[in-house]
Amino acid sequence: MFTVLNYLNKLDYNQTVEWMFRQLPMYQKIGAAAFKKDLTNIVNFARELGDPHQNFKSIHIAGTNGKGSVSHMLASILQEAGYKVGLHTSPHLKDYRERIKINGQEVSEDFVIDFISTNKIFLEDNKLSFFEMSVGMAFDYFSKEKVDIAIIEVGLGGRLDSTNIITPLLSVITNIGLDHTQILGDTLEQIAAEKAGIIKTGVPVVIGESRDETRNVFLKTATEKRSEIIFAEELRREKFGSDLKGPYQVKNIQTAVAAIKTLTERTPFQIRKNNLVEGLNKVKNNTGLRGRWEILQENPRVICDTAHNAEGLKYTMTQLATEVKDKLHMVIGVVSDKDLSRVLPLFPAQAKYYFCKPNVPRGMDAEILMQEASQFNLLGNSFSSVGEAYTTALKEAEAVDTIYVGGSTFTVAEVI
Repeated sequence: MFTVLNYLNKLDYNQTVEWMFRQLPMYQKIGAAAFKKDLTNIVNFARELGDPHQNFKSIHIAGTNGKGSVSHMLASILQEAGYKVGLHTSPHLKDYRERIKINGQEVSEDFVIDFISTNKIFLEDNKLSFFEMSVGMAFDYFSKEKVDIAIIEVGLGGRLDSTNIITPLLSVITNIGLDHTQILGDTLEQIAAEKAGIIKTGVPVVIGESRDETRNVFLKTATEKRSEIIFAEELRREKFGSDLKGPYQVKNIQTAVAAIKTLTERTPFQIRKNNLVEGLNKVKNNTGLRGRWEILQENPRVICDTAHNAEGLKYTMTQLATEVKDKLHMVIGVVSDKDLSRVLPLFPAQAKYYFCKPNVPRGMDAEILMQEASQFNLLGNSFSSVGEAYTTALKEAEAVDTIYVGGSTFTVAEVI
């Protein structure tokens, strides 16, 4: 008898990924409805897989902004030190396999196909979310490939994130900002408490950036967990460069350096200063990271950046002001649950706007975005797609102009 499982075994990689997107809820596509406030599913799935997360060492990273950059920095540094490094991040820009890498190499298409086909019955019967499935795949892959250490970035929050079944060597919380408030809480203290949920008993935690509202939350949790807490901003600052550009990377570098210092002082891992320097300067090459203040072309200069909340956009808009030589063209698309009252005032009024809708269910209608933006004197036209908006901007821009693409990870992904 021909079964659904047999049919899935015949799917190629693209069909398999499409099945994953179609069958299971994915926060990046549908928003809060995909978020599960329970770790039961991932605990059961890990048990089904043989608890692979217990077979490798790890560093766990949370935060509102910067966790992706810091994750890639740490992976690059550890690779330069000669270690076999797993890296789990989200979301992806172009290909699902970007989420799961070892030493910068994406998981193979065959592994994705085999993993899904082997576990499909369990996935369906237990109604796992897209992210739970991906986390299980990453843990299984890192275990089978016997990585020396894995850098695990949370998907959302921390306390109830599917990655939070690991007991890492080190926890890192980059910073706290008002994002995903419909899920994590509408105050900095509430969001900090969710992020602090990754702090484990006796495991040191590095805080990249704190403020009065969040510092006490972190201190309280660390005390309860008997965990050493290190505030990166209080350590002696050394000047390090990186191939990740933009002023906001200064604090990410400082956080990564503090994490490496903590790791080497408290574990057998050995990372020399030259590994640190080389790792920070080769993040893109070593890990394949894209979309962080990335220059896509010159004449006109096209800059894309995945910053999408107020805290991140403050830095990118400050940097953008220093880049513009003549006219500025802004290709902007956002998701529908974005608090526009916080982000739109950060965009420059002296620019021509090309409003568009990212091609995901959560994408905000371009007409609505244009209308909302007009209240902040951000003027331009709406377009039916990101591609049309970007193509029009390229046609209208002179060689000395600057084009910025952003507002959402999905907008950047479609242009890249």
